Order: sequence, then structure tokens, then C-alpha cells
Amino acid sequence: MFNVEDIKNIEEYVPFEEEKAAGETARATAGIAGAAGKGSQSAPGGTAGSGPRVMSAADLPADEPLPRGVEVTSADGQSSVIVAKNAGFCFGVKRAVDRVYSEAEKGEKPIYTYGPIIHNETVVEDLERRGVKVLNSPEELAQVKSGTVIIRSHGVSMDIYQQIERQGLKMVDATCPFVKKIHRLVKEYSEKGYEIVIIGSADHPEVVGIRSYCAGPVTVIETEEDAKGFQAKTERPICVVSQTTFNLKKFDKLVEILRSLRYDTSAILNTICNATEVRQSEARSIAGRAKAMIVIGGKHSSNTQKLTEICKRECIDTYFVQTFSDLNPRLLPSRGCVGITAGASTPNNLIEEVSKECRKIILNRC
Repeated sequence: MFNVEDIKNIEEYVPFEEEKAAGETARATAGIAGAAGKGSQSAPGGTAGSGPRVMSAADLPADEPLPRGVEVTSADGQSSVIVAKNAGFCFGVKRAVDRVYSEAEKGEKPIYTYGPIIHNETVVEDLERRGVKVLNSPEELAQVKSGTVIIRSHGVSMDIYQQIERQGLKMVDATCPFVKKIHRLVKEYSEKGYEIVIIGSADHPEVVGIRSYCAGPVTVIETEEDAKGFQAKTERPICVVSQTTFNLKKFDKLVEILRSLRYDTSAILNTICNATEVRQSEARSIAGRAKAMIVIGGKHSSNTQKLTEICKRECIDTYFVQTFSDLNPRLLPSRGCVGITAGASTPNNLIEEVSKECRKIILNRC
């Protein structure tokens, strides 16, 4: 599993402090803050691993978003809201978004991203207002005569890199370093003679990119049925990798099935990002005690969809929303706990909006 500490071992990652500063300024102006923004830390006194601290809404400043990782209760103690500590932008998404805002601040137009920089419509729309256009296909890319093309956090296939180079365009690669590492791994193992199995969604941009780095046979597996029906294309040993945002429990189950097929699975590489597992584990824990769960994220966000699936297994009344306006407040319980989490592509201002509204309608009505 990948940890943020692994970044120091990933040679593609080069700090860009001046770009980061410009991006932070632009995002602050846009009201789009990363997961480290205001309201993203647990309240003072919380301790890691000790469960959520409990405090009363009456002890918090009025009209403030709820603190992260804290169970905030109503005055009568009958209702509460917990906002997940690990919700919102992950490292790779924040890095990519900062890069795009940094390029936009430079004012060197035109600027494009190949595919949405992240799967969140709010961020993409804000960038469009700043002149950043989205290219959705090689055909659209072929029409670009000049400017900068930014590679999204999910990465792209090798042929897109080559096309950008052939057209003489400036390229800024904002691919998550963890995804870039998977590119290197599948290239290395396939060149060593391994047959590659990618656990993930075949049509997800990250998986499409990973496939292009495989020098030999490759299969994508997403479900238990896929795994049970897997037939190797060669007699080579199998190397298994995963989409970075895949559900860890599902990954382990699919690997178990593959091993039962008696293939040489000597290279099982868990390439799920550690932030994904931490986020999913916390969401599962909160949903297990909640009467209702709110999951915030873009409708095309794979990791947000997976969070929703996980929460629904624990809490049937789970609601997947892009903004608070998508939620019918009447569906929220008048008593008990309401949990809030968000996908890795969800900006902090949307999480704050939902938490502030939940404070008004759940904690202040009692």
C-alpha cells in the first residue's frame, strides 16, 4: 500500500513551491480549499485512534463549520453530527488542482487539461471560468495548435503523451505520483515476462493509463465473477496491481480468488493509496453508528462512489450528493447521529457548506 512518505522515493515528484503558493492564492479567491483548510482539523483535545471526541454545538462559535473527527451534539444531547477527519482532497488531487490554478495565475493562455483535472464538477467549472478548457479526446487534442496541456491526476495513456510532444505543446504533468509509480511497476514486470492483472474499473482513466504501460498481456478485473472467470493468456507468472482508489477488502477478496486458481501469483502488489484505505475505514466506522450518512463528491468520482457503497452496507440511509442543495433535509433523522464524509476530489468549501447546514437543521432545531 502506498503512503505519502513514499513520495520521497518517487523520482517524478519535484516540489514546486512557487507554483503551489500561486495555486493556494487562486484557490482561496475561488473559495475552493483543500482538505487542510479551515475546519479540516479535529478540535483541540482529540487523540488519534481514541474515537471521536464529543462536544456540544453550544461550545462552538456560531455559523462556523463543524470540526473534523468530532461528534458534535445538540443542546439536549439527542442529536449529533460527525464530519470525517479524513474527507476531501487527498495529496494527489490537491497537488494536481494547485498546479492548474498556478498555471492559470500565470496568464499564459490557452490552457487545457486532458480530461477533467479531477472528477468534481465544481472545481472544473471554476477552472473554466478562469480560462482552463477541458480536452476529452485525442481528436480534440489534435485541434490544439498552441498552449499548455495539463495531464490530470488520474494520468493518461502513453499515446497522449506522445501526441502532445508531436504537436509541440507545453505539457505539465499533474499525474498523481502514486499512479506514476504503478506505470513504472507494470512496465518493469511486463518487461520481465510477467502477465499483468489490474484490479479496478476498466473504463476508469487511471486504469486506461496503466494498461498502456504494459509491454505484454494484460487483464482488468473488477468483480468476483471477473476473477473466477480469469484465464491467463500465457504460462507466465502473474503480476497483480490495483487502481489506487479500489476498495481494499474487495482487492483482498479478488486476490484470494486469483490465488485459488493455482496460477503463479508471485507478484501481488497492493498499489491502493493509503489515503484511500484510511478514508474508507473511517467512513465505515462512522456509518456503523449513524442513522443517516451523507457522502459528498462529484457524480463521476469513482472513489466517492466506492465510499457510498461502503457506507450503505453499514447505514441504509446513505445519501450521495454533490452539494447540499442535492439533499432533501426532511430525509435526515430528528434524533440520532448523522455522519458526513467526502471523496478525494471534493473541495473543502463543499464539505464546510454541508456541515454548516447540518448544524442549522439538526443541532439547532433541538
